[in-house]
Amino acid sequence: MDACRDKLELGLKALGLDVGEHGNDALFRFIKLITKWNKAYNLTAVRDPLEMVSLHILDSLAILPYLHGSRIADIGTGAGLPGIPLAICRPDCQFTLVDSNSKKTRFVQQAVLELKLKNVEVVHSRVELLQPEILFSTVICRAFASMPDILQLTGHLLAEDGVLLAMKGQQPEQELIDLAETYSVIPLTVPGIAAERCLIRLEKPKHG
Repeated sequence: MDACRDKLELGLKALGLDVGEHGNDALFRFIKLITKWNKAYNLTAVRDPLEMVSLHILDSLAILPYLHGSRIADIGTGAGLPGIPLAICRPDCQFTLVDSNSKKTRFVQQAVLELKLKNVEVVHSRVELLQPEILFSTVICRAFASMPDILQLTGHLLAEDGVLLAMKGQQPEQELIDLAETYSVIPLTVPGIAAERCLIRLEKPKHG
């Protein structure tokens, strides 16, 4: 696992992130937890811990500069991605990690306990049924649906000045044509990943 730790440290440097020894250690322990639980729980198709560094951890942290406000929801978090790596690096923010798969939320809850993350709440729910008492300043989702559908499913979770961040591979031209809202496309460079990555950023539509 030494190669894994080295790759992680180099990747964080490439992203310009200094998360300190504690942050580095927590991210490394998270990779070990996914690797261990993956055998029984099938959390992710990625099996190799070295690949997890790029495809899971660094991919998640590439969006760190674009978080807005201090209340953040990760919708369809799966194995806790990108929510847990982001929560490790931003202890000043409160994260809510949501998934409808109970097997996955059990793992994420366990990871939160083992990593002693005080700023993470795990919620087992379908996104459309989620009714938070306080709305979120940032809602993140990996590409689980088309952009118009993502907005429809998550729009009710955004605070007045809230921002939706959708993590995508290639720029989804057709989906963006279908989108009535104003958006920006942010190209992402992830160390160790040659494939295209981008972030679609939408501000909450202003009505009235």
